[in-house]
Amino acid sequence: MTAERHDAWQAGDSYDGYMGRWSRKVAPLFLQWLDCRSRLSWLEVGCGTGALTASILDLCDPESLIATDASEGFIRKALVNVTDPRVEFRVEDAQALGLPSASCDVAASALVLNFVPDRMKAVREMKRVVRPEGMVAFYVWDYPGGGIEFMRAFWTAAVALDPGARDLTEDRRFPFCTSDGLIEMAREGGLRSIECIPIEVPTIFRDFEDFWKPFTLGAGPAPGYCVSLEPDVRERLREKLHQTISPEQDGSIRMKARAWAVKAVA
Repeated sequence: MTAERHDAWQAGDSYDGYMGRWSRKVAPLFLQWLDCRSRLSWLEVGCGTGALTASILDLCDPESLIATDASEGFIRKALVNVTDPRVEFRVEDAQALGLPSASCDVAASALVLNFVPDRMKAVREMKRVVRPEGMVAFYVWDYPGGGIEFMRAFWTAAVALDPGARDLTEDRRFPFCTSDGLIEMAREGGLRSIECIPIEVPTIFRDFEDFWKPFTLGAGPAPGYCVSLEPDVRERLREKLHQTISPEQDGSIRMKARAWAVKAVA
């Protein structure tokens, strides 16, 4: 069983329920940090269901925005979520973008580079399409540091029941998602004036059902693993999690999610 077996990224609605709603909280903070001037031409690599896309349109006043993703399912969902005429959605491979060199001012990417088979190709492609002195910027979750607390809780319970699940966890699969690792990746990609900061947001679930349901939808490594289980095994996992999660007095579950954000000059 390989880790990639559970990386299911076609169901846009399912992804929104699992990670998209938290990405929407990170995106504005990321863009505030970039502090780009208005009327720039933007490229977004790996737009998913449109969380960063919508924030770019709302906060950055772009002259144009091309938003790409390899998943047709995500592009379909993004077209529903974001209807602004300034954005053009395209199905594109991050490792071989169909855009001319030096054709945009900013290339940005949210929560996707760790899932690209050759992430260095993706970084170099972002650098290629940006004009000289333009910006390349991206963020990924802090998997090695346990930055997504609800994901860490899920895998802790899963590994307690199935030690073989340890090899599927994002911290083991993406050890480079640290400040040092991402700075080195940007440097190897030919970028300069590299900066990296953590961005942390709250992840608040109404109740345990709100916490559990996204794991049953199949979009992403943890949900993909969850839906692959036999029903009785999945129920044992649900009970294990229920026993280990401590809700607030009102039944809500309050956790945090942390991302590492990078910006650099092309």
